[in-house]
Amino acid sequence: MSPTALLLVVIAAFCHAAWNLASKRASASGIPFIFLGAVASTVLWLPAAGVDLVLAGADLRGLAVGAGVSAVIHVGYMWVLQRGYRHGDLSVVYPMARGTGPLLSVVFAILLFGEHPSALALAGAAVVVAGIVGIGLSTGAPAAVPGESGRGRARLLLGPGVLYGLLTGVTIAVYTLWDAFTVNDLGVSPVSFMVGCSLGEIVLLAPIAYRRRAEVRAAWRDYRRQVVVVGVLSPLSYILVLCAMTLAPVSLVAPTRELSVVLVSLAGWLLLREPRPLQRLAGSAVVLGGVALLALG
Repeated sequence: MSPTALLLVVIAAFCHAAWNLASKRASASGIPFIFLGAVASTVLWLPAAGVDLVLAGADLRGLAVGAGVSAVIHVGYMWVLQRGYRHGDLSVVYPMARGTGPLLSVVFAILLFGEHPSALALAGAAVVVAGIVGIGLSTGAPAAVPGESGRGRARLLLGPGVLYGLLTGVTIAVYTLWDAFTVNDLGVSPVSFMVGCSLGEIVLLAPIAYRRRAEVRAAWRDYRRQVVVVGVLSPLSYILVLCAMTLAPVSLVAPTRELSVVLVSLAGWLLLREPRPLQRLAGSAVVLGGVALLALG
């Protein structure tokens, strides 16, 4: 991976960790917060998208198709993620989501895009995924109740945080591959694409937001700072990743961006006082080792 692509992904990781921490703090709001985040993203980034369209031009049909499909996927992603943050620890949901997503992204990038990463890079991807999954499973499980059925014990072992994390990871893999196709094959600029995606999210969520407008007002009153953080940093983090995807294969960019897991684990410990920090930080050290292998590959 080139130094430029690596730098973009590292900056994106910091931005991604920051907006997920903000989203965790507002997780009780749900759909109203997601809607406000999409509005903030569109308003704050629209001028940049306008300049981008003037300077670079755009295939409006490709932009509409790419952003429209991605908006549907991202609404599902944000909804599942918010549900996970509502019912589980940040340092469990986030690692599980970010571990499952890269694993599937690497597999499908090889199968669908014909990418051929080096053995060292594949080893790095495997180490990253192993570290992230280890962090997620470090949460432990409630003790099984005597006489609990096998299905009940499995439900206790997994827990809502792990389950929602896995579901979020599936949506991450889907949007990663689709968005990579949009910027690489359809030639859509990352900035215009992200604004188009946010606008599509507004359209999709507007009917729900209108019916729950009192909740939307309450979410703005209680979480306006978090809304602005998400509005600025969520698009920025992904724009940086999309730019990196134009410089390096998806199968390398997708796992490397998971450096944010280390930052989120630290935030869960230091800011949210979540349990078992040493186990989760040990998993983070494994993640860093995998990132180093990816950079060398």
